[in-house]
Amino acid sequence: MQASVKQWLFAGLVSLMCAVIPAQVMAADASSAQDQAARQQTQPGNNAPVWRDVRGGDNAYQTTQVRGIESSVLVQSAGETWRQLRNGPITNYGGWLIVGVMILIGAFYAWKGQIKLQGKPSGRRILRFGAWDRMVHWGAAISFVLLAVTGIVILFGKHILLPIFGYTLFAWLAILSKNVHNFVGPVFAFCTILLFVTFVKDNLPKLHDLKWFAKGGGLLTGEHVPSGRFNAGEKAWFWIGVTALGIVVSVTGFVLNFPNFEQGRELMQQANVIHAIAAVVFMAMSLGHIYIGTLGTEGAYEAMRTGYVDEVWAKEHHEYWYQETAGKKGGGAVSPAAASALKEGWKT
Repeated sequence: MQASVKQWLFAGLVSLMCAVIPAQVMAADASSAQDQAARQQTQPGNNAPVWRDVRGGDNAYQTTQVRGIESSVLVQSAGETWRQLRNGPITNYGGWLIVGVMILIGAFYAWKGQIKLQGKPSGRRILRFGAWDRMVHWGAAISFVLLAVTGIVILFGKHILLPIFGYTLFAWLAILSKNVHNFVGPVFAFCTILLFVTFVKDNLPKLHDLKWFAKGGGLLTGEHVPSGRFNAGEKAWFWIGVTALGIVVSVTGFVLNFPNFEQGRELMQQANVIHAIAAVVFMAMSLGHIYIGTLGTEGAYEAMRTGYVDEVWAKEHHEYWYQETAGKKGGGAVSPAAASALKEGWKT
């Protein structure tokens, strides 16, 4: 009899649990469904709390197999800000800056043409740049051009070249540009240091530079404005372009080029923004320097190619430097015959 009672009580308890538990589960499910419906209005997909933890990296159980700084941060919100800056203002304004400078240079050339010598060349040549000067200059110039071209592909290629070349060809071009950019960057930084050490003594500011700036170097009026070995415009390019911007793009370039020094993504994003802005300004300034040193001024390119300039050219463009050079023993000039031999020797 007792066994039957115990069995009956046990069966009743089981039946009661089977009735109560589903009701609690159903109530919990109903409550959860209501919560989800409510959250759907403010947190679509009900994933905001999860992704907030993922973005913040605060979840103690959130980890990856990669070890290092920020390895536990699976999604970084600042990356979207960086992307919008790079593909937005930097690309748009930077591109128009370069195009605008090119248009101004073209308009100036159409208006004034090449700056010609006012006097007849004497045939006597003065050494302006020695072999070391030219080697350092061309090393920095060639590496700069490679960085500029590949940098333009990297920054603007998606907007300009991709629609023309298509995805496959542009992908190869972008990969090539990125690798060239990475390897040439340190070369440019080294050449910039050599360039600074070589030419800094002749780029120190002088009082007569203020007069050169006030008269705009005579570019608009054609007025003769004396200067030293380098005029005020060249000095501005040296200090603002080569030195200041050269340091900025080199330092930020090293931050981007060598992530193995454990700099975080936030620092690299900031470095990339600064690098892009400085590089665009650097390229825009370089266009003026390249124009004046090649097409814009008669005899300027030959000075850096051969190292020699005509005496008349030295007087008209760098009178103070000419007077200083002519005052030295021998004057630094060579005879017309020797100048002709130098010229012919360069050709061969």
